[in-house]
Amino acid sequence: MTDLFTKIKTVTELKGTSGFEQDIRHFIREAITPNVDRIETDGLGGIFGLRESKLENAPRVLVAGHMDEVGFMISSIKPDGTFRVVELGGWSPLVVSAQRFTLHTRDGRTYPIISGSVPPHLTRGNGGASLPAVGDIIFDAGFTDKAEAEHFGVRPGDVIVPDSETILTANGKQIISKAWDNRYGVLMVTELLDSLKDTPLPNTLIAGANVQEEVGLRGAHVSTTKFNPDIFLAVDCSPAGDVYGDQGKIGDGTLIRFYDPGHIMLPAMKDFLLDTAERHGIKYQYYCGKGGTDAGAAHLKNGGVPSTTIGVCARYIHSHQTLYALDDFLEAQNFLQALVKTLDRSTVDTIIGNY
Repeated sequence: MTDLFTKIKTVTELKGTSGFEQDIRHFIREAITPNVDRIETDGLGGIFGLRESKLENAPRVLVAGHMDEVGFMISSIKPDGTFRVVELGGWSPLVVSAQRFTLHTRDGRTYPIISGSVPPHLTRGNGGASLPAVGDIIFDAGFTDKAEAEHFGVRPGDVIVPDSETILTANGKQIISKAWDNRYGVLMVTELLDSLKDTPLPNTLIAGANVQEEVGLRGAHVSTTKFNPDIFLAVDCSPAGDVYGDQGKIGDGTLIRFYDPGHIMLPAMKDFLLDTAERHGIKYQYYCGKGGTDAGAAHLKNGGVPSTTIGVCARYIHSHQTLYALDDFLEAQNFLQALVKTLDRSTVDTIIGNY
């Protein structure tokens, strides 16, 4: 468990928002190169390791996390040296203010920066502060004025990423960190390829991570078109609703994500997932998603690709402090390995069916 925590700490403390995933891409490349036949990248920056099957007519299985975490991009530099931003991914204004971030400049420099908040002293007598729009929140790196910010290399288009330490909870069962959405998927893929490196597979396995999921599932369009899989398995983290009386309970295992606004699981895919989970003793829970994953983009490509999401849930995602269960990762990893080892030509043909 200590080893798993160390791995989670490493991937969640990496910084990389949509379109600026280079550090995560480098991590993946280093981790998977010894365990695959070759590495391929797509035109947007997705990275994948391929294990070619020697079996005739072997199906192609694409397993994809996504590298990007939510963050911000500087839209303007004000005369007083503060910044205004646009969102990269979905943010609630309730969790943006009074937080620490890291500012990344075009030439590779990094600076500490905070998001501003209005103290109660300045809101007395006017009915209190209203909830600001994200675009109105002040970001402040302590520069004296616009000229000084520019002297330090800051320009519009530079990105701002949450700064947060990954820690264990007191009971040792949960982790608090940023970016489990979706460094979960990154770690799932690297662990999958490491665990199966000496295992013969009944398919050609293509495993890695897409870019720019948080801004519209963009990387999945590209990678699915490029690799033309028979089956697409997204690996992604979903919001836990347990503390709000909704679906998704941390510690209750991997998710059978049967619906979200961009994807309805095929009946034969659901049967395959449930049969595999039962056969291998996987702890799982049903989940009806309110947001999308890369499966929503992948299943519409190349004439239609049967897809699903192998996921876990976490509390308070898209913020600096996400809370999630170690055991859920282990259940999801065991599930993913079982699925990949089972996806032979006959099984894939059953999932695709005769429509």
